[in-house]
Amino acid sequence: MNLYFLVEGNSTEKKVYPAWLAYLLPELQRVKNYDEVVKNNYYLISGEGNPSIYNHIPNAIEEIRSVGKYDYLVICLDAEERNVTDSKQEIYDLLQSKNIDMGNTQLAIIIQNRCIETWFLGNRKIYLRNPQSIPLLDCTRFYDVSVNCPELMGKYDNFNTHAQFHKHYLRKLVEAKNISYSEKRPGDVMEQFYLKELLKRIEDKPEHLPTFKEFIQFCNMIKAKLQ
Repeated sequence: MNLYFLVEGNSTEKKVYPAWLAYLLPELQRVKNYDEVVKNNYYLISGEGNPSIYNHIPNAIEEIRSVGKYDYLVICLDAEERNVTDSKQEIYDLLQSKNIDMGNTQLAIIIQNRCIETWFLGNRKIYLRNPQSIPLLDCTRFYDVSVNCPELMGKYDNFNTHAQFHKHYLRKLVEAKNISYSEKRPGDVMEQFYLKELLKRIEDKPEHLPTFKEFIQFCNMIKAKLQ
């Protein structure tokens, strides 16, 4: 089983996914170059953001076909202002418009709705019950992510996009709890204890974090095939 991961971000996702995969799929070993896969390996590369990631998709498929050993191409990107269905459809439309044949490699699309920081908000232990700072108090009054699904959260009036607000909310939460996190240095969100809290969230509240749940279901499916 070999997987080719194409992730949108060049900082957070490029670091978080390998860290999480080490816990979720320890059977897979990462390789540095796409043509080094043999058995039970994965390769991960950044698409350098949006919309650049769409230019990388044909190149990724060309690399996959040249090697002939990949079972899955896994594309991970933010929904941002689009809905999940439209985000996936854009990729299907791209493949169709360029008449791209993936051969025996299957496609898995993981949409981070609205962004990967939205998933990070699912850790209920980072939520401060009695916030003192005005920015965090404003966030929690607007939407309580410890009770309500982070993926359904809107955006505060003075933010241009949902993702901008969700990232701001996360920064204020981790600052209040003295948790190590930044987009360039994800810190604690890469750790197993943080991932376990997200897993506990979707176990306790199956309707929460549906796109994160899709990622976990994909990993569980791969794990079953490896056994």
